[in-house]
Amino acid sequence: MTYRVRKMRWEDVEQVWGIDLTCFPTMLPPTNYKTEFINPMAHYLVVYDDAQQTIEDASGNQNVRILGFIGLWYMASEVHIINLAVHPDYRREGIGELLLIHGIELSVELKAILITLEVRVSNLAAQALYAKYGFTQRGVRHAYYLDNREDAVIMTLDDMGSPAYREAFEGLKKAYADRWTSPERELPSGHSPDFGPDEN
Repeated sequence: MTYRVRKMRWEDVEQVWGIDLTCFPTMLPPTNYKTEFINPMAHYLVVYDDAQQTIEDASGNQNVRILGFIGLWYMASEVHIINLAVHPDYRREGIGELLLIHGIELSVELKAILITLEVRVSNLAAQALYAKYGFTQRGVRHAYYLDNREDAVIMTLDDMGSPAYREAFEGLKKAYADRWTSPERELPSGHSPDFGPDEN
């Protein structure tokens, strides 16, 4: 596996926007990722395949192909996961779980006391993934989604700084590495080497 995670860069915005439109075509208004890029509360991570050839953007520049992203807002010591999306061509390859792992690690680095999110009541697969990583259901937002008035389940993780959770989290990361990486490429204990402060 050659997937890498890093902070979103300016040259990624166009692809992130495209993945958003592909995954959430009925969500209005669409997120303005150019604004999100300069929003001090927003933290976006992207995943890419470092073995893939680059792709050309609208300006003719060569960029890595973005396969998915996770967006987090950090406010008042709390992190809100506002979106997590994987391009349909790359689903069922562990990318969503990889992004969630890095999102949790980033939240710990930000010293957040909890992480919260909303997920459609019909999206049982996503709910199962979040529950696997310790999120629990805390309530329902009725008619939360504007496209079809579907309810949203509120899920929260509020003990990620505890020794017990850290031990469980490390076990989940090892299980992920055992399933999705080759023997010579283990998932690192922290962020991947590519993950760090963006130069921009």
